[in-house]
Amino acid sequence: MTALLGILSVILIAIIAVQLGKVKELAGKIRGEEEIEDIGNRRQSSYMLAFLVLFLVGCIVSAVLYRNYMLGYGLPAASEHGVTLDKMFSITLFCTGIVFVVTHILLFYFAYKYRAQKGRTARFIAHDTKLEIVWTVIPAIVMTFLVVSGLDAWNEVMADVGPEEDFMEIEATGQQFGWTVRYPGEDGKLGEKNFQLINGTNPLGVNWEDEKSLDDFQPTDLVLPVNKKVRVRITSRDVLHNFYLPHFRVKMDAVPGIPTYFVFTPTKTTEEFRQELRQHPEFQGLVDPTDPELGTMWENFDYELACAELCGRGHYSMKMPVKIVSEEEYLDWKAKQAPLYTSLIRGTEADPWIDRLFDYEVEERKEAFNANLENALSANNAEDRILELSNVSFETGSAALETLSRYELDYVAEALNNRSEIRVELAGHTDNTGDASVNQQLSLDRAEAVKAYLLDKGVDAARLVTRGYGDSQPVDNNDSAAGREANRRTELRILSGSL
Repeated sequence: MTALLGILSVILIAIIAVQLGKVKELAGKIRGEEEIEDIGNRRQSSYMLAFLVLFLVGCIVSAVLYRNYMLGYGLPAASEHGVTLDKMFSITLFCTGIVFVVTHILLFYFAYKYRAQKGRTARFIAHDTKLEIVWTVIPAIVMTFLVVSGLDAWNEVMADVGPEEDFMEIEATGQQFGWTVRYPGEDGKLGEKNFQLINGTNPLGVNWEDEKSLDDFQPTDLVLPVNKKVRVRITSRDVLHNFYLPHFRVKMDAVPGIPTYFVFTPTKTTEEFRQELRQHPEFQGLVDPTDPELGTMWENFDYELACAELCGRGHYSMKMPVKIVSEEEYLDWKAKQAPLYTSLIRGTEADPWIDRLFDYEVEERKEAFNANLENALSANNAEDRILELSNVSFETGSAALETLSRYELDYVAEALNNRSEIRVELAGHTDNTGDASVNQQLSLDRAEAVKAYLLDKGVDAARLVTRGYGDSQPVDNNDSAAGREANRRTELRILSGSL
């Protein structure tokens, strides 16, 4: 029914238009074509003048009232180079604004002054050198000034960092529909990437064989220290995106396969920018009029990383909070971030460093061993003087020590060499899988393997006793894999010595 009414309405409008044309034609015949045309010209030219006044007044008033929304003047630049860009924008707006007003005044005034009139003949001017020089030279001078200023600003804004400059580098990768930001760890360097390494646990294709990658972390917010030069590597995993930080006047395409970059220095913390917005009336409104407790717009303001490229249906949701903080706050935040390698890759099949401990891991394990040893030495009962060597392991069904066992055995050797009064028993245990007598011998062989390692490190043989207990002293249920693993252990039993 709605479609039918629409079609009928269109037909009715067409009939009315045809009838009006016929009425106009008939009136022209009665009153004369020339008179009708003259009346129409005068009316249209008067409309031109009226439109000129309304149009210019509307443009000027709207520019004044809505300059913060339409022209961006309500959001002052929060970066070092942003001030230069804003100044260049204002100068360009001033020059083009003058041209805009003058040309429109001339356009509509000429439409009025030189309207068709009875008895008036248009003059043909083939050439006017003075006029052509004026309208060529003046725009050329203004454009030269604007282009040179723009080129100077471009060279300043797009300059890369120098080898001796103090800066930090991060990486931003766009994908439908979100941003992944990668920070370097304590080494200050980002690790290598390779798109062929991308998988479910490695969405960026980070090369874990590159040691620079091992301390990189990927937070959910973009946090930067104020007054620190930042170089952003910008990449894309799928389609064209755009790395857009409007408050910092940063905008750069993220192109698949072609890394880009942008260098900028934030000059205002989030809190400082909020205090500036506090002075603007348009930021005094409530975030939610139905819930005044949420506060005003300036109180809840946050910088934002967005995508300025139409990258698909979810483009609108491609945002990330940006926080600019003091150097102290940034360092405190950074110290709480866990490297992606440590939290997701370490110890898994994807770990290329499975047979190696890193310095921080060595220190952590050493501190834990020494603390456990101190507790055992200070204990009075026999059970509490047993220290499990949890990081000592053997190849399956064998007494051959695995590579990583050497670290913990080095701690044992160091402790025994530093404390000559300590005498220990090295006790081997197995699970109940297989023959009991075989397990008994295997546990003893493993204890002997530990002893041989300690002897090689200079520990006196008289201070070491070995025992194999087989599966006779389980600490967990052998019915599960986890229980059997707990039962396969090597213990250090302190026979003499104390704190």
